[in-house]
Amino acid sequence: MISELAALYARDLDKVAAELKLYPDEASLWQVQPGISNPAGNLALHLVGNLSLFVGHNLGGVAYLRDRPAEFARRDVPRAELLTDLQATAEAVAKALAGLDDAALNQPYPLEVANFPAGMTTGSFLVHLYGHLNWHLGQINYHRRLLFPAS
Repeated sequence: MISELAALYARDLDKVAAELKLYPDEASLWQVQPGISNPAGNLALHLVGNLSLFVGHNLGGVAYLRDRPAEFARRDVPRAELLTDLQATAEAVAKALAGLDDAALNQPYPLEVANFPAGMTTGSFLVHLYGHLNWHLGQINYHRRLLFPAS
């Protein structure tokens, strides 16, 4: 199961990067439309923060200090920086997952997470985080197609 999760995380973090590259310019990564408060750039920052903390740091021991409010407040971060951060996140996730075995999936996640039951297994939290990654990947894709229907 670990190898399957690792492959899915790697594939879909690559898809996030590919989506960001499809925007015609950096400014469009930060455009908002009525009813959409989080542009692609902020969603990418949020995915970096979320996965870097919950997988890379908490499971893999990769140093990371999260600033969740900044994930949604920052603007005009260069695309190259977003892509570099996504690559570093993908590497941290891969390292963390490579350090686990299938038995670790049945163990409680090492820290309590707000709005999740105490004793939640590492496996169930990794599945949740993968779903969260895909939720925001879909939002980024929709945001791009909303702004640029022909792309």
